[in-house]
Formats: sequence, C-alpha cells, structure tokens
Amino acid sequence: MAFTQNPIKFGTDGWRGVIAADFTFERVAMLAPLAAKILEENYRVSASAPQSGSLRDRTIIVGYDRRFLAEEFAQVATDAIIEAGYNVMLSDSYAPTPAFSWAAKAQNALGAIVLTASHNPGKYLGLKVKGAFGGSVSPAVTQQIEELLPNPPQFSASPGTISHFDPWESYCQGLQEKVDINAIREAIATGKLRVFADVMHGAAATGLERLLGCSIEEINGDRDPLFEGGAPEPLPRYLSKLFTSIKTAASQGNNSLRVGLVFDGDSDRIAAVDGQGNFLSSQILIPILIDHLANRKGFTGEIIKTLSGSDLIPRLAHLYNLSVYETPIGYKYIADRMLNAEVLIGGEESGGIGYGTHIPERDALLSALYVLEAVVESGQDLGEYYRQLQEKTDFYNAYDRIDLPLANMEVRAKLLQRLETEPLREVAGQSVTSCDTKDGYKYRLTDGSWLLIRFSGTEPVLRLYCESLTMKQVHQTLNWAKNWANSV
Repeated sequence: MAFTQNPIKFGTDGWRGVIAADFTFERVAMLAPLAAKILEENYRVSASAPQSGSLRDRTIIVGYDRRFLAEEFAQVATDAIIEAGYNVMLSDSYAPTPAFSWAAKAQNALGAIVLTASHNPGKYLGLKVKGAFGGSVSPAVTQQIEELLPNPPQFSASPGTISHFDPWESYCQGLQEKVDINAIREAIATGKLRVFADVMHGAAATGLERLLGCSIEEINGDRDPLFEGGAPEPLPRYLSKLFTSIKTAASQGNNSLRVGLVFDGDSDRIAAVDGQGNFLSSQILIPILIDHLANRKGFTGEIIKTLSGSDLIPRLAHLYNLSVYETPIGYKYIADRMLNAEVLIGGEESGGIGYGTHIPERDALLSALYVLEAVVESGQDLGEYYRQLQEKTDFYNAYDRIDLPLANMEVRAKLLQRLETEPLREVAGQSVTSCDTKDGYKYRLTDGSWLLIRFSGTEPVLRLYCESLTMKQVHQTLNWAKNWANSV
C-alpha cells in the first residue's frame, strides 16, 4: 500500500507531524539547515546596530522538550546544521521553549530551533523556529523556509562546531529579576500561600522550584511521553489530580491562599485554578495580569489581544487608558507586533501570554510568577480578584470553547466552502450583526455575544469559541455550532 506523507507546512507556531509518519529523522535533517539559512538571511545583521555592520555569530540554539525521541531528533537537527556550516549550542537537558528563545537573544545567536509539539497528543513531535530577537519568527520567515523545500540548496561551507549549555540558569535568573521573589517565598514559608503546579509531564517540571528556591506541590512531574493517554494541554478535562489536590486543601479549613498553576507540554501556555478548585483560562488570567501590571506595578504600554480574546480585555484597557491592538490567532502575530510597539502585555485565549518587560515570547513560568505576585500583593484569591474586575468594568460575560474532531481533511474543506459560499445570517436564534474573517469567521450577534469558527492549522479539528451573557447561553451557542458543523 502506498503511503503519502503530509507536506511540511508551518502552522500557528512551527511545523508538527505524527512521529514516524510525517515527522521523521530524514525530514528534520533536511529542514533544520534550511531554517538555519533563513535565520541567517534575516537576522545575521544586528537590528540594534545595522549601520555598523554588527554581525551575530553564525550560531543556532537547539533545544527540546520531554517528548518521545525529542533528544534524538535534536541531535539529528544539530548534526545537519553543523554539516551545513553553522555552529550549534545544543541544550544539555529539556527546558521550556521560552528558555531557548531567551538563549537565542542572550547568546547573540541567529535564532533557535526547538523540538517540541507543544500541547499536541503524544504521537506528535514538531519543530519551532525562533528568531534572534527571542521570539517566534513571522509568517513571512516561515514561508521563506517552505519555499526552499522543493529544491534545497547545497551547503558547501566547512562544518561548524558544537557546544553544550545549561538552558535553565540564565533564563531563571532573568525571570527572578522581574518579580518580588522574596515576597512570594516568604508567603509560602509562612503558610500564607500554597502553590500547586500541574506540569503535565512536560518541560515546566522543576521550573517553579528552581525559580522560587523552595518546595511547592508539583503534580505530574515525571516524564510520560504518552501524557497518560491525553494531551499536555491546560484544559479542565486533563486536570483531575490538580482539582482534587486543591479541593482537598480547601476542605482542611486553614487560611492559606491556594493557587493552582497549569503548564502545557513546552511551558509556553498557562492556565490556573483558584483556591476553591475553579478552572481559570487565560481569558480570566489576562485581565488579572493587566490589572496587576498596570494598576499595581504602574507599567504602561499597548495591550495585544487575539481575535478570540475576551471583550473584558478592551474594557479593562479603557479603564486604564491603554490602547488595544488585535491580531489573528497565533503568538507569532503578537511577537511581530511586540517588535514594533511599546507593549504592556500580549495574550491569546489558548494560554500564551507575553510581556513588554521580557523577550517577545509567550512564557508560562513568567506568567506564573506574575500571578503569584498578584495574589501575594493583593491578598486575594484569584477567583475573588477576577470578580472585582468584573464589578469594576460592569462586564460579566462567560466564555468557553470546544474542539470538534473532524473525520478527515476533506470534511474540513467542505465546511470551509460552506462558510465561504453560504454566510451565516443567524446563530442560535440571534441575528448576525457583523463577521470578522481575519482568522476564521467571528460572528457578532445582536445580544452582544460572539461566536468564532476556525480550523486547526495542524489537525482535522474545528475550533469553536463563544463569549455570551451566561454560561448557559455559551453552551447553547456552542452546541448550535457543533450541530451545524455535523450537518454539513
């Protein structure tokens, strides 16, 4: 039986594929030096001093997470990049993807190549490309890489060199300087704060303890490339152990503030759980972080949100006289904007949040530190903190999202054609007032709610997002959209 591989195509953040089917040693060995070449073409000259001819080292950072064969794929990528004439700094352990973005900038390298499939199930692996500036490269750069694939160039340079480095040390030091670490440590030491962290068997394992210099209650810290049969994605259905731990602690009746933190497989996405065991997506965390950074720490700058971000974000921005810039979904769009504007915070619904105080990269461990700092300085549980923000802005809408698996990519194509040729005029009994098509189809409805329909860039999956007046209405709208999709 003939077998056809899916083409190498970069999605919202990198190229991902099923191990041994699409994601193979041969393809990584072909792709890695092409990525190095495009990184050199775009970033060899230092942006901070282009007139002086200041050149970056011809060095590529190579890192990896804890997935199946991740170290071996990193070594294959390293060997291919060296053979093409570039030097490689290869990580001596797994680490968060943001640590490798940090290293790219700190080491004056051309960029970084990270072997990770982020939040995808265990059968996937992927390759992310990070620029010299310390963040995701733009779609224009990944397109340049794709354009080399049909006819890869010959590399005639002398082989490069390899060195190894600890990806944690400099990265942790950089993060510690951004928050009041001592206040967080003291709150933990005196029993005022209990920190639970579900690292989902991924690259955030040991991270908070390294940063805080004290023990916390880490969950799923062992390496499990199958992720217990699920996926390392910060969603409620995967967090039963964390919910149980926090609810057990709550039943003990002490006065500690309890914070649960959730990290995806490569630690660039975050979610949280409040002291009562309620799940808090980044739709809730981003407003809390905006308030903490703007109101309590006095930071300023633009707020970047993606199309799927909550309408609470612009309301809060207006309260603090901050501008808002909206992008398509995918952190590379936020990173690109962060390079060209003074930014306070940029965040996406799926948990990726980055800061103008940091590299232009989403970073779950830095977000975790800011969340802990907000809890310690306010003395409030996260759930109560959010309720006060709702009162401040008079905005109480609820939000949820479902991912609907499709039978195959042909079904995806049919749905897309239907959306293009038969525009929706009504959704769940509400008339459509407008439709934004910058990324999928976002329908604004007469009651002020919205529904976003968009497709995964890597899997046959339809993503449905809704914000409405109540959670009941959210679920009614999502069910309507699900039934619509299944009828096509």
